[in-house]
Amino acid sequence: MEEILHKGKFGTAPVFLTAISTILGAIMFLRFGYAVGSVGLNGTLLIVLLGHLVTIPTAMALAEIATNQKVEGGGEYFIISRSFGLTIGSSIGIALFLSQAISVAFYVIAFSEAFDPLRDMLFEQTGFMLPKRVIGLFSVLMLAVLMYYKGANTGMWMLYVVVAILAVSLGFFFAGTGSYEGSRLISADKNDFFLVFAIVFPAFTGMTAGVGLSGDLKDPKRSIPQGTMVATVLGMIIYVLIAIKLSGSASQEDLLNNQMVMSDIALWGPIIPIGLAAATISSALGSVMVAPRTLNAIATDKIIPLPKLNHWLSYQRPDNKEPVNASMVTCAIAFFFVLIGDVNAVAEIISMFFMVTYGSICLISLLENFASSPGYRPSFKSKWYISAIGTILCIYLMFKMNSGYATLAIVLMVVIYYLISYFRNDNNDLANIFSGVIFQISRNLHVFLQKKNKGDVSEWRPSVVAISKDSFERYAAYDLLRWISHKKGFGTYIHHIDGYLSKESADKSRDCLLRLIQMTQVSKSSVFVDTMVNPTFESSVSQVLQLPGVSGKENNMVLFEYHEKDNKALDEILKNYGLIKAVGYDTCILCSSDNKFGLNHEIHLWITSSDYQNANLMIYLAYIIMGHPDWSNGIIKLFALFPENEKDEQRNKLMELVRTGRLPISMNNIEIISRKEDTNVTDVINSNSTNADLTIVGFRGELIKNKGSSAFHNYQTAGSVLFVNSQNEKEIN
Repeated sequence: MEEILHKGKFGTAPVFLTAISTILGAIMFLRFGYAVGSVGLNGTLLIVLLGHLVTIPTAMALAEIATNQKVEGGGEYFIISRSFGLTIGSSIGIALFLSQAISVAFYVIAFSEAFDPLRDMLFEQTGFMLPKRVIGLFSVLMLAVLMYYKGANTGMWMLYVVVAILAVSLGFFFAGTGSYEGSRLISADKNDFFLVFAIVFPAFTGMTAGVGLSGDLKDPKRSIPQGTMVATVLGMIIYVLIAIKLSGSASQEDLLNNQMVMSDIALWGPIIPIGLAAATISSALGSVMVAPRTLNAIATDKIIPLPKLNHWLSYQRPDNKEPVNASMVTCAIAFFFVLIGDVNAVAEIISMFFMVTYGSICLISLLENFASSPGYRPSFKSKWYISAIGTILCIYLMFKMNSGYATLAIVLMVVIYYLISYFRNDNNDLANIFSGVIFQISRNLHVFLQKKNKGDVSEWRPSVVAISKDSFERYAAYDLLRWISHKKGFGTYIHHIDGYLSKESADKSRDCLLRLIQMTQVSKSSVFVDTMVNPTFESSVSQVLQLPGVSGKENNMVLFEYHEKDNKALDEILKNYGLIKAVGYDTCILCSSDNKFGLNHEIHLWITSSDYQNANLMIYLAYIIMGHPDWSNGIIKLFALFPENEKDEQRNKLMELVRTGRLPISMNNIEIISRKEDTNVTDVINSNSTNADLTIVGFRGELIKNKGSSAFHNYQTAGSVLFVNSQNEKEIN
């Protein structure tokens, strides 16, 4: 009950105040004049526009995500980690926390600049120049004391005062005229545009500052979108007006060299240092409230691989739920960087991490819009193309601003990711959000392929569906299917389960499916697997022949398997041949031996004058199988068995096929065998294919009608034999 009472202290105003006070901060007072002097009014307006092409899509994406899911403590980290998974989310979250913590130091150092008039006065009277670093360190110490003893409640009260001072200082600035009476500085080319952009961009990064208070808001779904969007748009308007004012009120020299030029323009000059102090301390205050909550949320998720440290950082004071330990860590980091003094280089890295965060948020919105999940129903909805613009610009601008720091930031996050994933042993990150995207892509591709003309034999490729009830006794059918579907073909493997559909058989089916999926993972195959419960094998075959192909096109081939000593299983397969022929599928029947596929070295093809229709399909299959890494050292041998009077003619045909490149077999591996009238084909195959690991033989439907299963017997010395029947002749290209 106590937790409920303390949860949700704030409304929308703190989100807006935290964001706007961070947006209108140190850069506005100290560096915006430099931007106008460097690239002129037009260039500065372009910087503002470009910066807000990143921040506005991010603000809209935040508003969208926040109105769809319950946003708890951690703000941006919570949103990213619950969308991309804890491992990737925490990698970005740790980088985000470091940015926020170092930002405290950045703002405090800028805060010290506001005391230049007082330092000068002190020096004139005493001869002692107070170091800026002392002011910065004292400021961090005061922030630490404030956060430890008072927490965010006092911080919020101070924000109201700070924003009021900001408003007054801006009012005096716009009311002033300055001493410059020249024409407006429209354009300038003193510095590289993206260098100036890199200096100014941190001014726009404050728009998500209020999101870090998500765990302390009464209604995050309402407060985050409203506070963030209003602060972002208002900040953009103010920066445009400041750029226009500066370009017409100061000379280019003053803009470039006087970082307090706004003080010279203002109606009452001293208000600008006061406003600078208010803006920078409020930005530091906002960061020192937000950063600990990010770290606290990371620790609460037990991301850090040290349980005691997680427990310590996740601690919240019982009376006000303040993350005091995380606040002390934040202040210690800020203290360290203030002590170093020069954080200009670090500030660019901060911008990089913010860019990564913003790009991630935009990407989440883009993927969710594309995935069209029924569970994604935000009350505020952005557009996918707006999120796409934000994502692309974040990546582009990172490398335009500083490619070295961009690379360093990405490498650092990758290292953090691998460290976290190593200790968490979690490989399922991206699954939730990307599964919906994959489903949509798959659906669209299936529909596209179905609409495409299916009658073009020049584009033929095997789309095979295999069915077996011995999936876990013998892997021959599965192995053959994964070889065929490795790159050039497509494969669906169905495990038949005898019985009627019931709760018991459904449970058994799910268990079998999990085993099949594990087989695909271990073998790294491209086979789609499933199970089917039916009282008879024939019923499953009938249903399998009506299944859609995994490629998006209809299946065109069915694969069966039986052991060479199991004639009963062969009879059961052959019962279905008439049905298979009726639907126009090619048929492959694999007779597996105890030797399995031997050394995966030799594939023997047997072509006779009576089965030309099967020849090209047999060649295709041998060629496709040979493309799998399991057969990387394999060879294909083709044996052509023809009557003596056709031997020379058939040799010339085969040589022409090899010469034109349409037959992917070396002539050295082609043997023409003369067949006498009383020759037994099976004996010839057995005598020549004793070293074969897979023998491929064609068969015709008439053979089954005349001889039945006996036509497939007596191939004991030819290893595993694949019997192939093609419904129509394939063309080799």
